[in-house]
Parts: sequence; C-alpha cells; structure tokens
Amino acid sequence: MALRTLVGPTVLALAVTATAPSLPAAGAPAERLVPERGAKSTWTEADKTGFGTARTRRSNVWFTLQDGRVSEVFHPDLSTPSTRALELAVTDGSSFTDRESRDVDVVTTRPDARSLRFRQVGTAASGRYRITKTFVTDPRRDALVVRVRLESLDGGRYRLYAVHDPALANSGMDDSGRSTGRALVATDGTEPVASALVARPRFDRTRTGVLGRDDGWTDLDADHRLDDGRRAAGPGNVVQTGRVAGVTGRPGKQRATLVLGYGRTGRAAARAASAAVRTGARTTAARYDRGWHRYLRSLEAVPASAHGVRRQYLASALVLAAAEDKLNPGALVASPSAPWVWGDEVKDLSSPSGAYHLVWSRDSYQFGTALWAMGDRAAARRSVDWLFEVQQKPDGSFPQNSDVEGTPVWSELQLDEVALPIVLAHLVGRDGARTWRGVRRAADFLVRFRDEETGRRAPYSPQERWENQAGYSPNSIATQVAGLVCAADIARKNGDRRSARRWLRVADRWQSRVKDWTVTTTGPLSEAPYFLRITKDGRPDRGTEYAIGDGGPSEVDQRRVVDPSFLDLVRLGLLPADDADVVSTLAVVDEDLRVETPNGPFWHRFSFDGYGETRDGGQWEITEDDTGTTLGRAWPLLTGERGEYAVTAGQDATPFLAAMAAAAGSSDMISEQVWDGRPPTGEACCPLGEGTRAATPLTWSHAGLVRLAWTIQRGTPVDQPDVVARRYLR
Repeated sequence: MALRTLVGPTVLALAVTATAPSLPAAGAPAERLVPERGAKSTWTEADKTGFGTARTRRSNVWFTLQDGRVSEVFHPDLSTPSTRALELAVTDGSSFTDRESRDVDVVTTRPDARSLRFRQVGTAASGRYRITKTFVTDPRRDALVVRVRLESLDGGRYRLYAVHDPALANSGMDDSGRSTGRALVATDGTEPVASALVARPRFDRTRTGVLGRDDGWTDLDADHRLDDGRRAAGPGNVVQTGRVAGVTGRPGKQRATLVLGYGRTGRAAARAASAAVRTGARTTAARYDRGWHRYLRSLEAVPASAHGVRRQYLASALVLAAAEDKLNPGALVASPSAPWVWGDEVKDLSSPSGAYHLVWSRDSYQFGTALWAMGDRAAARRSVDWLFEVQQKPDGSFPQNSDVEGTPVWSELQLDEVALPIVLAHLVGRDGARTWRGVRRAADFLVRFRDEETGRRAPYSPQERWENQAGYSPNSIATQVAGLVCAADIARKNGDRRSARRWLRVADRWQSRVKDWTVTTTGPLSEAPYFLRITKDGRPDRGTEYAIGDGGPSEVDQRRVVDPSFLDLVRLGLLPADDADVVSTLAVVDEDLRVETPNGPFWHRFSFDGYGETRDGGQWEITEDDTGTTLGRAWPLLTGERGEYAVTAGQDATPFLAAMAAAAGSSDMISEQVWDGRPPTGEACCPLGEGTRAATPLTWSHAGLVRLAWTIQRGTPVDQPDVVARRYLR
C-alpha cells in the first residue's frame, strides 16, 4: 500500500526531529565523513511559534518561527519553502559559541494583537546575554526584515553572527552561495530563484560553505571565530555566515537589522534586500502593521461571543488571511509546515517538501466558511473560484491535494472533497454559469461513482475524512447529501430542473439510509445504537475487521471504532441535534475519545488512532501494525465541532470556545494536536492541553475557532445550508 494511504495530509502533524546535523568529531577528516554536497538537508520541526506575511500582494514572502529562530521562509508562493533557517550565533571569541535553537531560552509573542508581527525574547541558558528580535516582511518588496538587539547581561563583550541555510525552490541540496559586496547571495541549481542576506551594520566577515564540511557552524564550533573562509561554495547544502560589525552587546553597540531578500536572480535578490535596509526596519514594521489593521477593520466586528478570547480570535482571523497564496488567489494551505518524517527527509518523503503547505478542498471548505462568517466574503469566493479552476476534468472530482498552482500531489479520492466545494459555492452565492458547470460535473461524479476495487457505489468512499480508510462514513455521507441538495438548488437557478430532481432523489435515499449503513445495534461499546467511524461493508451489525494503520491493531471489529465526525450529520442539517442515535453516540464518543485538560475538553480523532507522538514524546514515525509505537493525541478542531453541536442542541458552547483559545501558545498559534497526558508524563512532550510537536499553526484549528464564535453568536451553525435543513429538519 502506498504511504499516502496510511496517513492523511490534513491529518498530518508536523514535528520533525530537526536536531543539528551530525558533524565530524574533533580532528576527524571532514571530507571523508560528509558528502561532497554537504550533510543532508532537512526541514525544521513543525511546531511553529510564528507565521507572518505582509498583507500586500507585492510581497511574496511568508516567514515561520520555530525554536528561537526563523525557520522555513516561503517564496515565491506558499507551497515553496526557499529558506530552511536563519539563526543567530553569539560568541565571546574564545570559550563558547551559542546557537539560538540550542542554547537560548526563547519566548515568542505578538506585541500587537491586530498584526502578525512577532517578537522573540531569548535569554542565554548561561545568563550571559539577552536577544530581542522582531519579525515582519516588507509590504513593498520580497524581503524579510529582522530587528535584533543583543544585550550583555554580565558586562562581557560578545560578537553576533547570522547564519543562513538556504533551501531555494523547495530543495536544499543544489544551492550555490557566494559573498558579493556586503551581501550573502544564494542561487538555485535548477530554478530562477535567489536569496540575499544583508545587515546593518554591515557584515565585516563572511563565510560560505557546505554543511558539515567548511560552513560557519563548523568553523565557529571549532575555535569560536569565523576564519577568513571561502567566498563561494556549491552546488550543495550551502550555509552562509556573516559577522555583524560592531555589535558587542554593550550599551551603544546592541542593535542590528538583518534583511533576507528574494528575487529571480542574485542581483534582484540583493536589490530587494538593500532597498529594505535603506527603508529602515521601523518604517517597514509600521507599514506592515497598518496593512493588517486595515484588513481587520474591513471585517465584521469581533462577535460578543468572542470577547473573552478576543486576542485568539484576532490571531485566527489573521492566520486565515495569511494562509492564502498571493500569486494564486483563493489557494489556502493547510499549514506552513511539514510534519515529522515529512520534514526529516526520511526515505525522501520531503523531497521536495509538501505535506501541509498544500491545498485540500476539504480544508478549503473549513477556511472558506470561517472567512465568510468573519466578513471576508471576497476571500471565500476566491477560494471557490480557485477550487473549480483546479477541478479534475472531465470527470468532475477534485485532487486529494495540490500545490497552490493546482498541480495534484497525492492521488487518492475522497468523496467529501468532491461534495464540499459545492456546499461552499452555495454558501457564498457562486451559482452563476461558470461555477454551475463545475458544480454539475461534481454532482454527476458523486451519483455515478463506483469504486473500481470493490464495485461499491457512492456514498461508499475510497477514503474518508481522515484519509486512511475506505467504506461508508457518516461524515462523508453527510457531506455528499449536502452537496447534492445544494447542487440541486444551483441547478434550478440555472434552469436544469431535471438534474435537480435526479440529484435530490439520490440525496434523499442516502439520507434515509445513513443509519442503515453506519449505526450499529450490536456493538460492544453501548447497549444503545451508535454511529461508527466507518463500516467497510455497509453492515454495521457485523463484526467486520480492518487494520487501523499507523501502528494500530491489524484486526479490529468495526463496531469498536467511533469518531466524533458523525456530528456533521447535525451541523449540515441531515439530522436533528436530539436524534436518539446522535445522543447515544455522544456518550460513547465521550467515554472512548474525550480528554479532560486544564484548558478544557478535547477529543481524539477515532479509536486506536496512532497518528501522533511516540509514548515518550518523540516524533511520529511510520510503524507496522500492532506495534502501538505512536499515539494520536487530541485535536482542538474537534472541540470546535463539539461546540457547534452544543449550539444546535441549545447548550452553552462557550467552554468549548475557551478551550480552543487556551490551547494557543504564547504567540496565539493553535496546533493540530494538543498533548493528552497519556503516560509517561506531559514532561515527555508538552503540558497537558497545549500544543504538541504537530503542525502549528494548523489553519483548520484557527478556522474552527472563528466559526464556533460566529455559530455561538448567531445561534445556528454558520455553514448549515438552509436548503438542507429545510428538507430534512423542518
């Protein structure tokens, strides 16, 4: 079975074991231990503490922060990382060299709740110095601007170095670098893209080498000085190092600005960087903030329901907006990260990197509904336009995922991803002739679909929401029914009543049979009937067995596996909140999957889930069935969905909104998963109820917070299609 069928993308979690590459032992001949092109290039871990970009479309640069440093920087689009890391080093020149990611305790915050400007304050573990940095991108050009302050805390005199690890065009093994004037320039071996790092005060000493052989890290670790080194290196895993002139950490010698510019050529990148330096970091930061302030003013006011979590609500709105590509409007990525082995280059899974900085139509639905609710209706409509532009022709399906240009990456089929673009189009009023053609193809695909392997017809799906099982899923069926009913409404508006009647007949049949396919009356988890995660054969009272995947049991009775995702039957309007089988399933799901934390309740995805950290907090890895090596943790987005259900049931949903907000880190980024406290202890990874090493920020988590806030405010799910609710509930 292909790896991509073992675990899904929107389900991935990003947490690469991104420790420093192994370097030669002291005195060992480096040339014999490191390949000619340098140590293998990897990506950094996925638990980002910052994600930002300028609001303007003139600046096609997105930055991330992780572990005290700049991690992946994306250029020219959000599917293409072009820098692995930009990190500072501090040394006294004789006895020590510190790296930010290794030797400095860092706290990341957003000084302005209305902007994606980030600040990192780091204190050396030794107590010798403190580093304060702020990060923005230049709204007028392709450049990242970092303001730095180095303060000596013990009176010592220190030297400041910047170390850049380019990975241009989504690859770190074919770059070439050189020192040219006052810039450290890198170019890619195959694509027209380049970077240039400059500083104010200028670099007074530079070095370009390949990682592990003759790079700046190797040189500084050896004798705490940057020797006069090579001015050019590559192609390979190039690392570029510059010493910032005059910055010692003492009063009057504490401040510097670093600018990382990008362009099609080295000269263009250097021009962008130099222009940003001349503009000045303060001016650039003010422009950057104003852009995000204007954006927030264009939205609906923060709903009263979110006043208690205002800061996290604003952060979520900003993350949603930042997740849209600028060269390909409407393409929103799942996360600016690459989970675990996808970042660690295990078996070349990340060559090139993809994973979460891709687009899924399912995720796009979640983002689009949140954007629509918060008042960015133009972005929601752009998302619909982009989805139907990349729709597979002529069959009418949608890619499992794609890059922001629409090129498919993974190749499996999930019928919820075919249905949800229709529902989103209906929500945002995209029902004109152009979108109608795509809606018709998608709806026809659903009603005609037959699985080649099993011969089963829809609503059986080759993969369901979590992307690693085939069968009859209550969640997938809910989306397909909603999609067909919305498609029928659009068909009538375009004069095609025949198609409308045909699709409605199918939708009604599927809605009437969803329990026959997915509710068991003989399961071991309750004496009352309850929904299953999935049935392989559409016969829920049979003990049909299947393999969970991700190290879970190889043979498990389908009646023992539940999933909170059945609640889409309520949210999308197929069943009432007080339906007896819905209520009985809630009790089963809570008993099996609910996690209580100091931050509030969260839920696992499904029984026996193995998509998460190892038992001792290590990164997720590919494992064989029945090993139980990894454990799926709890998901904030499921807390949001439970809150939406609570609203439909007339219950107080504010505790669920508060739990989602509390899961955010110090910089207000919400992860894909939170630590669930299973043994050994939370110390193995993270505090209970807080983000793990999974993908952070997960755009879906932020969309869930925004949508729940508006659902509470309005008293009904903001994305519930009225045509569906009228047909089945009223």
